Amino acid sequence: MPGRIGDIGPRAASALVMAPVAVFAVWLGGLWTAAVIGLVCVLLASEWARMSAPAAWRRILAVVAAALLASVATTHLAGLSAGLVVLVVGAGMAAVLAWRVGRSRTDAAYGVLYIGWPAVLFLWLRDGTSAEGFYWVTLTFAVTWAADIAAFITGSLLRGPKLWPRFSPNKTWSGFIGGLVAGTVAGALMTALPEQGTDSVLVGALLGLAGGAAAMAGDLWESALKRRFGVKDAGDIIPGHGGLLDRVDGLMFAIVVIAAGRFLIEWGQIG
Repeated sequence: MPGRIGDIGPRAASALVMAPVAVFAVWLGGLWTAAVIGLVCVLLASEWARMSAPAAWRRILAVVAAALLASVATTHLAGLSAGLVVLVVGAGMAAVLAWRVGRSRTDAAYGVLYIGWPAVLFLWLRDGTSAEGFYWVTLTFAVTWAADIAAFITGSLLRGPKLWPRFSPNKTWSGFIGGLVAGTVAGALMTALPEQGTDSVLVGALLGLAGGAAAMAGDLWESALKRRFGVKDAGDIIPGHGGLLDRVDGLMFAIVVIAAGRFLIEWGQIG
């Protein structure tokens, strides 16, 4: 436990730098947000390439990054449906272009979908420069960060039975429950904002619960992927967090779930 608690300092320092930058980029909206998402996709593609195919990472980086940038640009210019079509086609092209790297054909295609699906949904959630779009993205941030911080602190302090020791020996059930509670509270509190996607505290809490669970599932999934590739971290770009992929793994899953919630609300099913 002392080792994990000792990680709070560098993790907090990294968060203090990253969080304002992320929120500011999202606040600008439009082309600025799309440009930032494109840059993040390239960085994530680099980490994915080095992790999944270290012997041929430049080839994998080129094909994965090209597919991701094409899908991000298409989403910004033509909307979500077009962006998803380009994403799927890009994943297929990545598999074809990476054929000489053996097993990495499948890994290249999966890398495009793994990184690209949340990226295009993020742009859809932001919805250009609208105030409601800003709400949806900040909701996703708030739920993800609350769940992540609470899970880390609760799990470090209370410990107890392991959640999934095969792939992530540090994750505990106490941390998971703490993360769920924090995500639920964050989602409920976000409904107090003047520009929101729902004014129902119950719906906000449900979004927070689902988003928090997804964020922690994303963290576990990333741990399983790293175990498969035999690496401890996806990279070392962020002190206290490892790689950028280590930092946004939960956010990537939460984006998908919050986007699904917005779909349901806008279709008149809830909220």
